[in-house]
Amino acid sequence: MYPAELVAPMKADLTDVGFKQLTTADDVTAALNDTTGTTFLVFNSVCGCAAGAARPALKNTVQSAAKLPNHLVTVFAGVDKEAVDKAREFTLPYPPSSPSMALFKDGKLVHFVERHQIEGNSAATIAEHLKKVFEVYC
Repeated sequence: MYPAELVAPMKADLTDVGFKQLTTADDVTAALNDTTGTTFLVFNSVCGCAAGAARPALKNTVQSAAKLPNHLVTVFAGVDKEAVDKAREFTLPYPPSSPSMALFKDGKLVHFVERHQIEGNSAATIAEHLKKVFEVYC
């Protein structure tokens, strides 16, 4: 577990642009069982690819995309274990990885971005990918 004071700014990177932080299994179940419209779930983390690519891409996307999901939610790996474990149940068969991103439409997982698709890519490339995904599904 990472200290709360260490991850607070990393959580704020996403909550400041509209993501709702889910910290319990019940939070995750409530958010992902809402099968109306689209829900975008981000597995946030302390790793370098989250800081250098994933979070900047997410902020860019939320601030500039023509279409956005109805709900933006996030869990934090290494901190909110119960919430992360529950969220990973919803993203099977994809293996656990952080950071990663999942888009649900009408309760079904329709798109998943794994860590290996984030590592080595620029924030701009990831943001453009997400905008295209949102255009299709949102």
